[in-house]
Amino acid sequence: MIGIICALEIEAEKLKANMTQSEISHIGRLSFTSGELMGQKTVIGMAGIGKVNAAMCAQAMIMRYAPSLIVNSGVAGSLSAQLSIGDIAVGTGVVEHDFDTTAVGDPPAFFAELNGDTFPCDKDAVRGILRAAEIEGVHAVPAKIASGDQFISEASVKSRIVELFDAQACEMEAGAIAHVCYYNGVRCAVIRAISDSTDGEHEVEFYKFLPVAADNSARVMMTFLKGMSA
Repeated sequence: MIGIICALEIEAEKLKANMTQSEISHIGRLSFTSGELMGQKTVIGMAGIGKVNAAMCAQAMIMRYAPSLIVNSGVAGSLSAQLSIGDIAVGTGVVEHDFDTTAVGDPPAFFAELNGDTFPCDKDAVRGILRAAEIEGVHAVPAKIASGDQFISEASVKSRIVELFDAQACEMEAGAIAHVCYYNGVRCAVIRAISDSTDGEHEVEFYKFLPVAADNSARVMMTFLKGMSA
């Protein structure tokens, strides 16, 4: 089974609409829709916004459904001139940019169990997602994703994240999902379509371009699943 985790309903609605034999279940306040999507047994979890919500959703999904791969699908903000509105950032790894134990001598976002700062994404999934984006005619870039409990809009904060971690996109859930997957030995992937640019009016752009970005992310996700079934 393949797991998909989204934060917002708009990110999941196209996926759910194309799912067959679907049924909804709940674990606490978390909602899961399971069925078949593009020939794959799939479960879609609605996490809500932020790393704690995402971590709860990922752990609950693993314990209930035992997916072989979890894909975080949704939207993100650009940190790179290579990624414009509607483009896809395909996660090669995820850093939790707001995790900070520098006061005790660690580097920023350092996790001892990793001996570093980056939770890995599955390389086969990265290749498959890039192929899916090419099929859909969507520009996609392998990207390091920066994740934290902040909507990043200030240019100075974006610059600091790029300087520290060489990240190409930022969002609020992928770090927690990759973290939970790492601890549970489950493969992880990230598909994030860009909804706001490096230098625009971020809040205005986010709401204006969210539907386009969410649609691109869902289309690439479905084509990726279709390719796995081929």
